[in-house]
Formats: sequence, structure tokens, C-alpha cells
Amino acid sequence: MDFQTYFSYFEQILNNQIKDVPYDLEMIDYIKLNYSRVKRWLKTGELDQDLAQNIKNLKSKQKWVLIAEPWCGDAANITPFVYLLSKENPLIELEIQLRDQNSEIENYLTNGSKSIPVLIIRDEDEKDILVWGARPKSIQEKVLDLKSKGVAIEEIKKELQNWYNEDKGKSFQEEMKAWWIQNMN
Repeated sequence: MDFQTYFSYFEQILNNQIKDVPYDLEMIDYIKLNYSRVKRWLKTGELDQDLAQNIKNLKSKQKWVLIAEPWCGDAANITPFVYLLSKENPLIELEIQLRDQNSEIENYLTNGSKSIPVLIIRDEDEKDILVWGARPKSIQEKVLDLKSKGVAIEEIKKELQNWYNEDKGKSFQEEMKAWWIQNMN
């Protein structure tokens, strides 16, 4: 699905317009929260200008596949930036796959788990040239540290969201920019 379809999927779920929604009530609460997060980043998220310029300079087609879910907090904080970056060049096609509904996630496991979001960038020959996910390295290291210390999952989620709020998409874009400069220039 494209980004607009993905975004309207949030709205359809929240407005009870989907028969047999595949999410339980707890997930619906996360979806409501993540819908607000996506809207906020679309409105206030700023692109790294060097990265945006590098993407604008792309001369060959790319397909960006993003595996996500509306209930995933990490995806809510990354997806808007992936979308905004993909709009920088008409040669980029963005496809969003729902992890739990016929996605390619089995081919892109993180330490054996179906962690999301996962961004796969493919060249014009459909060859994977980047696989990124499921969150920026700096916060991933912190999450692993907190888990190793036995911190409760709810505390980890709060820590994660506070980090995303302060980071404002910069770490994801820095990782993308470093990869782009090394591989696409």
C-alpha cells in the first residue's frame, strides 16, 4: 500500500470502518496514540537538508519497502520521515507492508524476531541495497541495556517515546545520510 492508504488505514480502524479489525482493544489504544504521533511528525518533522539534497540527486529508480504496523510506536516515529524523504524524488516508489498481513518480514528478521519498522531500499533491478531497522542504533543500545537490567516494558516504552520526542527524527536521518553518502554518491 502507499503512504496515503496506510495513513487512512489508521483512520478506518479508529472510526470502526473495518470489519473484523485484526487488533485487540489494547492495540487500538496504541493505534490511536500512534495516529497522533504520525500526524505530529508530518506537520513538524524537519528533513536533514543534506540528506534531502542527496535523495533529490538520485538518477535511477528505487523502491522503498517499509514494513510497519499502526500499533508500533517505533514505526509511528520513523514512517513519517521515510515518507517525507521518499517524496523528495519521483524516482522513489514507497510501498508500506503490514507486518502481520502478507509482508516480507520473514526475510528481514532482527535477531530472530519480527521487529519493525524495517526499511528495505531496492535498486532498479529489485536488488536490496539497504536494510535498516528496527530503530536507530543509539536508542537500540539503550533499549537492550534497559532490558538487560530487567526494566519493565512500560518504562522502556516511556523511555523510547521520550527519546523519539527529543531526537525529532535526526538519528534515523543521520544513519540514512551516512549510508547514502557511502553508497549512492
